[in-house]
Amino acid sequence: MIALTRLREGRPLCIGHRGAATLAPENTLASFRAAVEAGVDLIEFDVIRHEGRLVVAHDPEGVGPATPSLDDALRFFVEEAPAIGAHLDLKLTEYEPEVVEALRRHGLVERSFVSSYYLRTARAIAAQGEGVRTGFTVPRRILRFSEEGRGAPVTRVGLRVLRWLTPFLVRPLLAATRANDLVAHHSIVTGGCVRAAHARGAAVVAWTVDDPNELERLARLGVDAVVTNDPRIFATETMSTLPA
Repeated sequence: MIALTRLREGRPLCIGHRGAATLAPENTLASFRAAVEAGVDLIEFDVIRHEGRLVVAHDPEGVGPATPSLDDALRFFVEEAPAIGAHLDLKLTEYEPEVVEALRRHGLVERSFVSSYYLRTARAIAAQGEGVRTGFTVPRRILRFSEEGRGAPVTRVGLRVLRWLTPFLVRPLLAATRANDLVAHHSIVTGGCVRAAHARGAAVVAWTVDDPNELERLARLGVDAVVTNDPRIFATETMSTLPA
């Protein structure tokens, strides 16, 4: 099973979001190659079912000529990125056995991390018993409020409540999904959240961070991995000064 622990020098693992979405079109092999060139530890990509096939896209509207099939994506890790981990974010339900079978067919079970914001999907992957590391993603929909305009005060209060509440949700969420790890939006990750997850032997993966200052904050909290559109932020001077 792939390790999602911080690197020896003390920084979190770098996970390229949809490849490296700042550097190339997201969820394409070109984006995967850009992520590898930028030095990521894992590459995250979305998986949906479209016209009867498992493909790499966030939603059906994102499917185009450059959209890889899941097999295309997994073949990339075998042939072009043998040292990089694969982070599959499933935007689907009911096809979990097909996903695990694809990982097994390409020999990537022990090099993969599979996450989802669907409770039953995360649970179904964990139940496959194939040694795939799984993560439950705190659903994005609970964060759909604006930090600008008239709704900003409500947003600030909501975030404070979520930051306070999240450490208490870690245990029941991991227990309900049988997931190995917690995948949380960076804005609700606190020291309490990290401590609660680590107490259960779970890693914390924060998404999606493009600000070097926020990356530094998360690194100092002890977050294990950070998903970013721009892996170049890991090369900032502040990251090099973090204690091991």
